[in-house]
Amino acid sequence: MYSASEFLLTLGGILLVGLATEAIGRHTFLPRVTLLLLFGIVIGEEMFDLIPQVFTDRFDLIANMALLMVGFLLGGKLTGDFLKQSASKTLWISMSAAVVTVLVVIAGLMAVGVPVGIAVILGCIASATAPAATMDIVLESGCKGPFSDLLLSIVALDDVWGLILFSIGVAFVVAISGNAGETSQIYVAIKDVGGALILGMILGFPAAYLTGRISQGQPMLMEALGLVFLCGGLALWLDVSFLIASITMGAIVTNFASHHEYPFHEIENIEWPFMAIFFVMAGASLEFGMIREIGLIGGVYVISRIAGKLLGARIGAQVSKADTITRCWMGFALLPQAGVAMGMALVASTQLPEYRQALLTVVISSTVFFEIVGPVFTRMALQRAKQ
Repeated sequence: MYSASEFLLTLGGILLVGLATEAIGRHTFLPRVTLLLLFGIVIGEEMFDLIPQVFTDRFDLIANMALLMVGFLLGGKLTGDFLKQSASKTLWISMSAAVVTVLVVIAGLMAVGVPVGIAVILGCIASATAPAATMDIVLESGCKGPFSDLLLSIVALDDVWGLILFSIGVAFVVAISGNAGETSQIYVAIKDVGGALILGMILGFPAAYLTGRISQGQPMLMEALGLVFLCGGLALWLDVSFLIASITMGAIVTNFASHHEYPFHEIENIEWPFMAIFFVMAGASLEFGMIREIGLIGGVYVISRIAGKLLGARIGAQVSKADTITRCWMGFALLPQAGVAMGMALVASTQLPEYRQALLTVVISSTVFFEIVGPVFTRMALQRAKQ
């Protein structure tokens, strides 16, 4: 009974704080994502330690539910009309921002004497972004236009590029460190990405035909939640990327459900409460004490990642002949980085235990910076794009 009361009190308190950030965010330069992260830090272990263990133990479940909804909504942005207009921009900018970031971070770290193995892994991890934070900032800002649509489509592809680059990087480092007998990371990447794409298609095509039949042409919230959670459960069971699977399913539904009278975005009506809990708990799990340990390597990593995203996005925008606003500001909009990077660091530390301490220290501490400061730059870029 005591655990149940703790859980419900914590849940109610976080949801009310999420509501308060709506009002505060309208009067400050900070997006609500950053405000929720800061609140999480205050009530987390680093400061007042107010979150009960019964709630913390369920964070992974809440996080997965929130990210599944984000993936489905991101996939819904990849409509046929949009891709015809900006497929070139999406591919070039997303790929360039990822690859250039990897190269710049590797070069920066090796320039200050970091061993090649650690530099390569950190460079690959730096390519990852934060789909959940980016999606929420776009929704909060109310910005609807070519820039925000392009940003969301780029973020939808980031996980794909990130996983591929990371897997190649780990395979390379494993080979040069003499551990080539380990399971091939390239095979793992093919399974993770390819399996997720296949699962998304297997669920997406029947869903595109069946949804919106009960209430003719009008997709329902229960249909959306059923599909999203079914997709997530199967992806976790099959050990493939649930985020890529949900993005694929969302893209197929939005493109092939021609009988829908409006987009399948009923899920937006309940997404925000899950997102509020997700960001508060993410803030509570951040360890500020790690910042003191990163030193020169961490500083170079942060600066190199910023430079790589700005340069990579600009190169991709120029090659694809994007407009001036996109060339100048898309890199800033791609700065947030969150859980995907930490997941990559944990995987790499398992495969390469000799690098564990360095990888986790740099990635976890830099995530604190990019989770809090990154959304501010994304919001600034969106505001510039509106002018």
